[in-house]
Amino acid sequence: MGYNLGQLAKQLNAQLAGDADQEIHRLATFEKAAQGDITFVSDKKLLARLAECKASAIVLPNSFKEDYQGNALFMETPYVGYALLARIFDTTPNPLSAIADSAQIHKNAIIGQNVTIANNVVIEEGVVIADNCQIMDNVVIGQYSRLGEKSRIYPNVTIYHRTELGKRCIIHANTVIGADGFGNAPYQGTWIKIPQIGKVIIGDDVEIGASTTIDRGALSDTIIADGVKIDNQCQIAHNVSIGAHTAIAGGSNIAGSTRIGSSCIIGGSVAMNGHITIADNVVITGDSMVMRSIKEPGIYSSGVPVQKNKAWRKTTAYTLKIDDLFKRVKALEKQLQDKN
Repeated sequence: MGYNLGQLAKQLNAQLAGDADQEIHRLATFEKAAQGDITFVSDKKLLARLAECKASAIVLPNSFKEDYQGNALFMETPYVGYALLARIFDTTPNPLSAIADSAQIHKNAIIGQNVTIANNVVIEEGVVIADNCQIMDNVVIGQYSRLGEKSRIYPNVTIYHRTELGKRCIIHANTVIGADGFGNAPYQGTWIKIPQIGKVIIGDDVEIGASTTIDRGALSDTIIADGVKIDNQCQIAHNVSIGAHTAIAGGSNIAGSTRIGSSCIIGGSVAMNGHITIADNVVITGDSMVMRSIKEPGIYSSGVPVQKNKAWRKTTAYTLKIDDLFKRVKALEKQLQDKN
């Protein structure tokens, strides 16, 4: 479906410059955009290359109003413009509301209006599904779970019993929500399993990536607050609490009973110890290992940046000698003190 540039300006609440009747049919990258496409520029390096772009229109920062003469939409943050355009030109299929013959729905389940339930879905006793939800193939929703309106559950997701999802949630394929946390008590050389009797409670507008696992609480609940975004292949352990609008990138692992504040950004492959607290507005860069609580906002990092193998071996060898070097320095300090 095509739009003219004037229509897009209204939908983005952007200032239009150029031909309002210019037809736009596709959103494209800066390098690959052609006639009929719209693109965006938020990278400062690309701003110096605007003459190279072949798009019919570009979303640009307000600061370029005086410098660019082509078709443009000016916004304070072009990246937000990109996000809004991606919604407009989204090609994700939107299935018709229908219930497949192969779906197994318990007689006591409550299904709202305009709900899509695809092939081989299993909905167990006491489940409540609100209006306009979309549940794709092979999804299993356990007893007494609840889904808020306009939530979308992609294929092969498993939602265990008594899980609660808010409105407009998106759960991507193969994710598991509400599995048992890792609770075992050591006893005479063996392990006694501790049943996990808490729940998982997920707020509104939460998106959870593919193949992520969120464990149910042991006694109290695992809590994912409104607006949280969790990427693919993350592990969220039992009794973790994640504050509103925090984003967690792929491959991160959060150990049990950790509390993460609001509006945090957790990079990819971050590992967090259990029973710690992360303050609001904390940024943790990728591959960091968080062993202790973080009490103040800011950017935190750990890990070793990649080096050539020879240099890394030398760095590692030096690292192994740090304890011996520390002892030698302390001994020299003591000698100097004794002489004085």
